Order: sequence, then structure tokens, then C-alpha cells
Amino acid sequence: MSDVKLTIDGKTIEVPKGTTILEAAKKLGLFIPTLCHLDLHDIKMVNQTASCRICVVEVEGVRRLMTACSTPVSEGMVVRTNTMRVLNARKTVMELILSDHPKDCLICPKSGDCELQDLAETLGIREISITGKSQSVYKKDFSPSIIRDMNKCIMCRRCETMCNDVQTVGALSGINRGFDAVVSTAFESPLVDTVCTHCGQCVAVCPVGALSEQDNVWTVVEALADPEKIVVVQTAPAVRVALGEEFGYEPGTIVTGKMVSALRQLGFNYVFDTDFAADLTIMEEATEVLDRLKRYLAGDKEVPLPILTSCCPAWVNFIESQFPELLDIPSSAKSPQQMFGSIAKSYYAEKLGIPREKMIVVSVMPCLAKKYEASREEFQVDNNPDVDLTISTRELAHLIKQANLNLHELEEEKFDQPLGESTGAGVIFGTTGGVIEAATRTAYEWLTGKELKNIDFEQLRGMDGVRVATVPIDDFKLNIGIAHGLGNARILLEEIKAGNPRNLHVIEIMACPGGCIGGGGQPYHHGNIEILKKRSAALYQEDRNKPIRKSHENPAIQELYKTYLGKPMGDKSSVLLHTTYTAKEKV
Repeated sequence: MSDVKLTIDGKTIEVPKGTTILEAAKKLGLFIPTLCHLDLHDIKMVNQTASCRICVVEVEGVRRLMTACSTPVSEGMVVRTNTMRVLNARKTVMELILSDHPKDCLICPKSGDCELQDLAETLGIREISITGKSQSVYKKDFSPSIIRDMNKCIMCRRCETMCNDVQTVGALSGINRGFDAVVSTAFESPLVDTVCTHCGQCVAVCPVGALSEQDNVWTVVEALADPEKIVVVQTAPAVRVALGEEFGYEPGTIVTGKMVSALRQLGFNYVFDTDFAADLTIMEEATEVLDRLKRYLAGDKEVPLPILTSCCPAWVNFIESQFPELLDIPSSAKSPQQMFGSIAKSYYAEKLGIPREKMIVVSVMPCLAKKYEASREEFQVDNNPDVDLTISTRELAHLIKQANLNLHELEEEKFDQPLGESTGAGVIFGTTGGVIEAATRTAYEWLTGKELKNIDFEQLRGMDGVRVATVPIDDFKLNIGIAHGLGNARILLEEIKAGNPRNLHVIEIMACPGGCIGGGGQPYHHGNIEILKKRSAALYQEDRNKPIRKSHENPAIQELYKTYLGKPMGDKSSVLLHTTYTAKEKV
């Protein structure tokens, strides 16, 4: 592709043909404000409507101002980003947006993380001379995971782009015109009645408080203050490599020990590791994989293959509502969060000598879909949930700050036992490809009866949206598919419907870009893939640092089966650790 030479604010630059003015300006280090623009994970996601108009610039020879985010450069183009006409237009546009926006910033969930707030400060808006019709007609839509407050919608349509173009879910769309224009659901239905997967990626890209997570912080505080309750907490692997960002640490810094210390000081009775349940998940899931493969190799062509990992609740929601005809192929193993809750309220409650109702299980997750998952009826016993409360990485950071704890000053501490013992295989669950790599480490040894010397399956790693790899297991070649992001998952699912042309045996799907490290409850990364790569690298580093790196070698897991569960997919483990899926007819 040929290059184009242009001048921006007196500086000359050559860029590939098709580059936008905004992209060219960024290469020169020039700031052009934006609200609706998305540049996500090396995929150009520019709303074609250029709806916010904040990024207008002057182009020599063109009478009207042009939007930098959607205007491609041309040979000899001369652009000015800082003229008085441009600055006045941006100020006017910002005042128009603010005139129609609620002024409750003090109690807004996005306060401090609001791009509209930041941009108003950058543009020096101190008063609004325009009187608008402040929206007040939309009721808040509450779901277990996401809150929609459409009175704050600025029609940037980022959430629509994320939901429809990236995730291909199709739950959100722009409706109405003028002051009544808003991004909403089909027939303005509640989110829980739609095909929404609760992945939270819309929340991650919303620049204002129109979309936010269901905040459970104060409910957790109430539980910790109740002397009649035993409150235990589990922390997902991706949390420990992102939490530090909220306290000024570099992305990818591992703060596991400091996080454990903070949780103890917050008053949790026991601090456990979801990685323990990840190892437990591998025991059940690998057993299920091997069972299907052995039947397949024995000539049973009716065995449902490929088998799909089922650790990601947003992906489970996706297949239940959009691919119900494929519900026989996912693994029946519960997610690590739900396995932990089930074991905590059975095995561990019995060890403590208390009824399950006296125990409160709190999970710290990178994912907003985990809030929805914990609320599902199938994960309850006599109306008592296996996991009572779920908070995100962001919520944990807020709670630590509210308790006046300085993460930098805390001593490193270790998880409680036995539900805090984990292997390197459990750690890598937090990144795309990690679940299937952990399962392969165990499946290889169980299938061959040989020790696996090189346990780093590099061919399963990376950030490509769809990856296919072959792992030789003696004479058998295991074909593995991996997808992260629901748009990429759709590619593999459509292939399965078409007859599985790649002859895949096992597939791992994660709903969020990068896997759990890019979850909707993580510190905002604003589409910076380098942050996701650093988080992923940190998980692999922690895996390498672990003395045990295969799930089936975890001594606490071995003891659990010996004294309580019996065997993987046995009578007891099938009840406690497995589930079923149901087709969901949703709008």
C-alpha cells in the first residue's frame, strides 16, 4: 500500500493510504480529543457515524470542519487541529453534550473514570451557556451484573460497536432521534430478557456512567460486619496481575501476597484461591475429555465432539441463547468459581462443623458475567447459593482504598489451606489458551501413562483471535481450537454447525479479549493490548515459579478426592461439580 504525505499543524508525515487524520496525528504526538472513537486490540473500531464530533479539525480547501476519526488522509492534505475555529467548535459541542447530561457526578459510578468528565476538564469547560433538555425519562435497568442508566447515554455508540461488531451478540442498538436518541435493547426490554451474555465489555468501553457494574461492595461490608457469619473469599487468577494497576503498579505486576494480606485485614475469616478450584476443574474436565476421546477412538462416531471448555459464564450464556442446538458438546464441568463455592459449602463447611447457611462465600473476579453466574438457580441448594457475592477487581480496589490500606506497604502473605493450594496450571486459567493448556498437561499423562517433560505448550499461546494447534499424544494428534472474544467464538461455532471441517477435538472459548485478563471487571485498559500482554506474561511467570505445575499433582486436590469426592465424575463429584445447560429463548 502506497504512502501519503500530509502536513498537520506544520509537521509533515508520511502514513499508509487509508490512515485517518486522527491516526496520523497520534503518530506525530498531537492530541485530538475523542469520545466515540474506538481503537481496540489492534482492530480499528471507528464508529462510522463519527457521532460525538469532538474530534473536528480544519482541512485546507474544505469549507466545513472534518471529523479526524473518520476522515482518511490524502496526498498533500494540510490539517490544522488548533485553530480558534476548531477550539470554539469543540467547546460548543462539549457544552451541547453536557447541557443534556445529568450533573450527579459526585455519586456516579464512573466518577474518576469518566472520559466526558476528563474531556470537560481538558477543554476548560467551567460553565454551560446552552440550555438543553436534560433526559429523565429512562428508568434504570438493573441486572445481577450490569446497570443501565440511559439518562447518561451520550450516544457515542461504543457499546453498540462492542456488542454487535466485536462480540456479535446483538443486544444493543441505537433507537429514537433527537433528545430521545439512546442506545437500548430490542423493544427496550430489561437486559436479563435479552441475548446479553453479561460479559461486561460494553461497560469497559462506555466513556460515561450509562453502563456500570452492579456494585456489591457494601453488601460484602455488611457480611464482614455480621458476627454470626463465617465469610470466606476466593480470588481468580487474573485479579492478581491487574489489581496493582489501581494502586500505581505497572501492568502485569504480580501482587498476590499483598492482595491476600489486604483481604485478611479487611476481615475475611479465610482467604482462599480460585486457582485451587481451577485445578479441581481440570480433574473433572480432563476426565470428561478423555472419556469422549476414548469412545471416539474406539469407533463411537456419535460421541459429541469437539468438547468445549465451560469455565467462562459469558460464553455459556452465548451458546445457550444463540447456539442451543450445540448444547450437547460443552463440558458439563462447572466453572472454577462455582466449583469452589460448592466445595466450600459442603466439604469445608463440614470440616468447620457449621451449616452451609452460616457461610458466606465471596468471589473476587475479573468478569462481570460471574455476578450473573452466581445468581443462576442451578447453583443453589435449598435457595442458598454456592457463591453468595461476587465483586470485580475494580470493586476490590475500591474496598481496599476505603479501608485506608496502602497496598505498597502491606507484607506478603499466603493463602489459607487447604483451599488455597494450587499449581501453575490453575494460574494460567486467567489468559486465553490457559485452560486448554492446563487440561492438556493432565490429559497427556493420563492418556499415555508417561511423564510429560516439556509442559509449556507454546503452540497454544498468543493473542490471535482464533488459533488452531495440534498436540501429538503418542500416535494420536489432538486438534485444539482456541478463541477469545465472542465474535471469534462465533467463527468456531459456525464451523461446528457446518460439520467441524478442521476436525477439532477440543475447543477453549473465552468471551473477553485476552481471556479473563481482559474481563469486564478489570481495571480499564482502554483498548491497550500491551497491557493485556503484560498481564498474560505475568500469569505465565507465576506458572513457571510454582513448584507444582500439573493440576493432578496438587496434594490438596488429591486429598479432597481421597477423603471426600471419591473420583472425578464419580457419584459425589457429578452432583457437586457438574451442571447442565438449557436453551434460552431471549429477545
